[in-house]
Amino acid sequence: MSLSTVYKRQFWRSSSRTLATIANDYKELPLAGVRVLELGQLIAGPFAGQLLGQFGAEVIKVEPPKVGDPLRVWRELDVDGTSPWFRSIARNKKSVAIDLRKPEGRDLVRQLAIKSDVIIENFKPGTLERWQLGPEDLHQHNPSLIFTRVSGYGQTGPWAPRPGYASVCEAESGFRYINGFPDAQSGGLSGPPVRPNISLGDSIAGLHAAFGTVLALLQRQNKLKNDLGATGSTVDVSIVER
Repeated sequence: MSLSTVYKRQFWRSSSRTLATIANDYKELPLAGVRVLELGQLIAGPFAGQLLGQFGAEVIKVEPPKVGDPLRVWRELDVDGTSPWFRSIARNKKSVAIDLRKPEGRDLVRQLAIKSDVIIENFKPGTLERWQLGPEDLHQHNPSLIFTRVSGYGQTGPWAPRPGYASVCEAESGFRYINGFPDAQSGGLSGPPVRPNISLGDSIAGLHAAFGTVLALLQRQNKLKNDLGATGSTVDVSIVER
């Protein structure tokens, strides 16, 4: 049984429990008291936020006004017109609509960043820097901020500026080449490469991002304990390494 399952079973062990009791149990989760500002959309960044929220972090999801996260209407929709993907990945989160393309919207993000422990983002590298919301900008306002970044190819290197999605990165990694339907005669695979039923590249990158974030929080705690100066850091996760 996984640690996550233990916490979930303890948390939801009775459907008749009061909201006050549930809130008290939530405070006992390992990341209770950690505030995460999520600037990502779709899967890779938000999946990291969902994992942190599942273990008690307060996750504030920033979405574009009017349309929201594109994941809200991704693939098949339920009877309420919402994607089950969004219901899954956006759980355990608060949500606020902020237009990051407007100066007043970026000012709001800076104010939230000052009061946050972690930022998670999965924009194309360089986007937040153009908006003056990158690590160097926000660490001036909050030196202890953990800045977790998920992208197709990482923040450095010749491929860094390229947009990267799981569908492309899964092919570039070779995963899709070895994924498909068996051929009874040859013993190999038949037909073209096959996409996995889940967004595997995004999910694995999000898992690594959540793990890296927890390590950065632990490192920050140790720095504070030993009075080692600035405690903020940047976590750089790519879907595929080039």
